[in-house]
Amino acid sequence: MKENLEKINKFEWNLPKKSRKEMRVDARVIANQKIMDAIEDAAVQQLTNVACLPGVVNPVVGLPDMHWGYGLPMGAVSAFDDQDGVISAGLCGFDINCGINLIRTNLSSDDVRKEADRLVPSLFKAIPSGVGAKGRLRLSPDDLEEVLKHGINWAVDRGYITKEDQDRTEEMGCMEDADPGKVSDLAKKRGSPQLGTLGAGNHFLEIQEVTHVFDKNAAKSWGIEKPGQVLIMLHCGSRGLGHQIATDYLKIQEQAVKKYNIWLPDSQLACAPVNSKEGQDFFAAMKCAANYSFTNRAVMTKWIREVFERVFSRGWESMDMKTIYAIAHNIVKYEEHKVNGEKRQLYVHRKGATRSFPDTPVIIAGTMGTSSYLMKGSAKAMEISFGSSAHGAGRAMSRHAAIKKFWGDKIKSELLERGIVSQATSPKSLAEEAPLAYKDVESVIDSVHGSGISTKVARMIPIGVIKG
Repeated sequence: MKENLEKINKFEWNLPKKSRKEMRVDARVIANQKIMDAIEDAAVQQLTNVACLPGVVNPVVGLPDMHWGYGLPMGAVSAFDDQDGVISAGLCGFDINCGINLIRTNLSSDDVRKEADRLVPSLFKAIPSGVGAKGRLRLSPDDLEEVLKHGINWAVDRGYITKEDQDRTEEMGCMEDADPGKVSDLAKKRGSPQLGTLGAGNHFLEIQEVTHVFDKNAAKSWGIEKPGQVLIMLHCGSRGLGHQIATDYLKIQEQAVKKYNIWLPDSQLACAPVNSKEGQDFFAAMKCAANYSFTNRAVMTKWIREVFERVFSRGWESMDMKTIYAIAHNIVKYEEHKVNGEKRQLYVHRKGATRSFPDTPVIIAGTMGTSSYLMKGSAKAMEISFGSSAHGAGRAMSRHAAIKKFWGDKIKSELLERGIVSQATSPKSLAEEAPLAYKDVESVIDSVHGSGISTKVARMIPIGVIKG
């Protein structure tokens, strides 16, 4: 299937719907030549599968961090008509609103490197991490219901974060019309003890140094003054609650496919008509998971600030530890977009992808041994990718393959030789997240920036890393 891709320009490739008789729309891939060479044919095939679904809107988009995933590649965007389309738990992803909070400071990298051996273990102790980790909080059933329905309003009311933090959060940290009644008791049971936890896998907390500022005006408006400034990047999601919601609704939507007689090229693309009960129930439950995730990162933001206060003997406000932006991945949004010059309401599924609206911050995470980027959203993204951009480097090998190939203790030593202090729950965590298990983030950024779907503002490298 990959051989049918037609090169539009240096960063865009099109696979016309005529390539496969069942395709309703084209598939589009945003990638430079190096990235395109590395993309699996199976991932391109998955894009064409999505292009066969009812009510899909042209085109289905693969981003430069694209790699084979469940049903749809990670690093992909698909939009559906709000009358004739479908909504899918699988096209959203299991870790609903696995997103990033980026926090600035006025500390220099020299300040932080002097304290890194104390700071990293202190953060590791303060932020519960690992598979099945339980948080420091014990939510009552009423508290959990409020988090699911009202998101980080709960955290603001209790002093975990400020109103200013909330203002710098996608959706203001609260997706409207979330309905806890659509969330199973098992999902709630899994989520109740995990608020304020990092989790495992690709979730991380990094202390980062700005190495380059590309867009001085945008950087300054977001509180980044110069290279050497220290930022903090927190990446995690909705934990067991979100995973259970996705699992529950995949089963429901597998039955909906039969009920509504929907033909699927892949059973993993289970879905339901957008205006069906099965579709809207998932949407309402997904919003609960998104609200939980926004709140999860908000709680940890407070604890991060407290650790910095103890280590540097200064108040967090005096260190200017303010949120630059908090952004979501793995999410479904009901948005207005122009399609062929006409404004339409669409259900946009971003799986391993992030929003990139004009002049808003876009955060793209690299690996614990390479760089991450703060980008700026663009009008071009609205034209070609439904206002979306890449969310990270994207895996180049599976976790299983990485664990077989790399030794965690060796990764830790190699990072330390480069001045990066790391701590994880186990060597296995470092092995599966080895930098070489991911695509070259600089090529991903070159593709994103070159295509214009988001543009470079600042580049950061890690000083300290915490992995679950």
